[in-house]
Amino acid sequence: MATAVTAIAGSTLLIGISSALKTTDDNVRATIAFGIAEQLMDEIAGRRYAEAGVRPYEVGLGPTSAEAAGSGRERYDDIDDFHGFAAGPPQDPWGVPLGRGQGDGSGRHPNFQIPDGYFDAWRREVQVYYVDESDHSVRLLSNQTSDFRAVDVRVYYTDPVAGEVLLADMRRVFSYFPVDDP
Repeated sequence: MATAVTAIAGSTLLIGISSALKTTDDNVRATIAFGIAEQLMDEIAGRRYAEAGVRPYEVGLGPTSAEAAGSGRERYDDIDDFHGFAAGPPQDPWGVPLGRGQGDGSGRHPNFQIPDGYFDAWRREVQVYYVDESDHSVRLLSNQTSDFRAVDVRVYYTDPVAGEVLLADMRRVFSYFPVDDP
């Protein structure tokens, strides 16, 4: 009888530990995904609203062929260049896998790199689009423009059991303020 009670208690304890470990893994992934999304959003926010010398109301959003020809995103110089960006595993602006570089295109010392393949199941994507001036939750049609662009950054993880899981979904609205020339 004592053995049966011990076995039941032990299996219950193992189920609890297994559940706690899964929850911890999920929370660690969500935290990392939020950081990855925030890093990319900050990179986007550091760019100009529109290409220098070009009207800020272009309907064809996305990088030019010259901007897309880089090894990563190092040639992206304005917000709309990120439209349609999707890549996995995540990389820095120079095409170096996250956790392997110094953030300037060079490699990190091997002792301070994350393990090979850690981010292989991760993917990021970006959408840039114009939104209504009076209600920024309303996405405009592809041929309409305004002084406001929304940027959505999403981070996905492909779980072997659950499939693709959205871990982070971040949105910011950027505005263009025309300056009247005297």
